[in-house]
Amino acid sequence: MVLYRILFACLGVLPVALVCRWRFSGAELRTLLLSAAFGIPISCLIQFSGLARTTVSHASLMVGAMPVMLGVAATLFAPKGSKEERLGCIGWMALFASTIGAALLTMGGSHGAHTRGQPSLTGDLMVLVSLLAALAWILLSKKLMLTHSPSVVSAYTILVGGAMLLPWVLGPWLLTPLTHARVAPPPFAAISWTAWGALAFSGLFCTAVTTLLWNWGIHHVPASRAGVFLNIEPALGSWLGVQLLGEHLGAFAWVGGGLILAAAVTLTTRGHEPEPAILLE
Repeated sequence: MVLYRILFACLGVLPVALVCRWRFSGAELRTLLLSAAFGIPISCLIQFSGLARTTVSHASLMVGAMPVMLGVAATLFAPKGSKEERLGCIGWMALFASTIGAALLTMGGSHGAHTRGQPSLTGDLMVLVSLLAALAWILLSKKLMLTHSPSVVSAYTILVGGAMLLPWVLGPWLLTPLTHARVAPPPFAAISWTAWGALAFSGLFCTAVTTLLWNWGIHHVPASRAGVFLNIEPALGSWLGVQLLGEHLGAFAWVGGGLILAAAVTLTTRGHEPEPAILLE
């Protein structure tokens, strides 16, 4: 399902890549390959495997740790002389609170065998690992956008990441004549038109369009400030999980999710002046 979604996303960004052709230097190509690997096969496969083992509400609240992680990473890996905000006492307190919140959230998951519709420790931890991979993708993309436009970086990242995903998903099936393993081919005819429509929509709009918009936005604001908009996902995602899917959040999840959101809002909404370059743009 991840492969089909990314293939639809590749169709969406292909016109951008054809119109905005660009050459990358050797160092930039290595950065692009790393960015694509973290952003598509590593992040997506781990994230969706985690989603299959936990609930939407738990996964959404776990995403609330992303703004703090992004702020810390932007501070630690900012280029020398960068004017991006450094973490002070409040920032490190927010990081600590977010870490405690993530720990409480995972404690709310089941430690035994996973039951469909119930959170699990394994699923929550896999979602958290996928966030670390997405964090690497964001920072590497921002580095590429110092010399290339956001649309070029977005298009080539999705296309290269999709190419990396193909052998990972199809490889075991294609190698069955050599390995003699019993590996079923990816489903195609058995997928309903409703599922195909959902895959096309998620690939074109939830991956291609949002990647283009995200990279354009993060190109115009510091990474540590962009994290404030990520708070929409845990708040809305957990609410939709409860309302539409009938999921249940335990006491640990409510407390942990509250700590994560409070830490993210505290870190990303503290007042400071925008950079002159941003004002000029």
